[in-house]
Amino acid sequence: MTESIEQRIKKAMAELESVQEAVARAEDRMAGATETVRSRDRSVEVVIGPQGELAGLKFLDSKYRSMNAAQLAASVMEAAERGRARMARQVMDVFGPLTRAEGAASGVRGVDLDWDRVFGSALAGEEEAPGRPRRSADRLRDEIHEDGYGGHHGGKRS
Repeated sequence: MTESIEQRIKKAMAELESVQEAVARAEDRMAGATETVRSRDRSVEVVIGPQGELAGLKFLDSKYRSMNAAQLAASVMEAAERGRARMARQVMDVFGPLTRAEGAASGVRGVDLDWDRVFGSALAGEEEAPGRPRRSADRLRDEIHEDGYGGHHGGKRS
């Protein structure tokens, strides 16, 4: 027996309402989400907000006082990139079930999303992602070392 157009519209409207409610719950869950990350050298701590924005920055234990500007910038960038990657992963975990047909409890068909396209460079900071390009902070740290600034303070070459 085939469904009438009215039955199909009613079913589609119920499905739409279910999706809207699920999206609203996910948005509420992410509204106050943050990720706090320390740089590997433990000189800075960043707080990343739900849209990948830098929401806080702390310089820790006065270690930053002995760093030159390039080293400090590299530490901030490294922590921020890792924080953005963690926040992107958190968003993917929350919104992911809405993008997969098997994850939708109501039987709603999911939307196929290319997360790399959605988050762009934020996912490049993921530590556990094999085969991803090196982070810019790592490249900057290598350049500092190659230029003779690694291990020296105040930007002076020896």
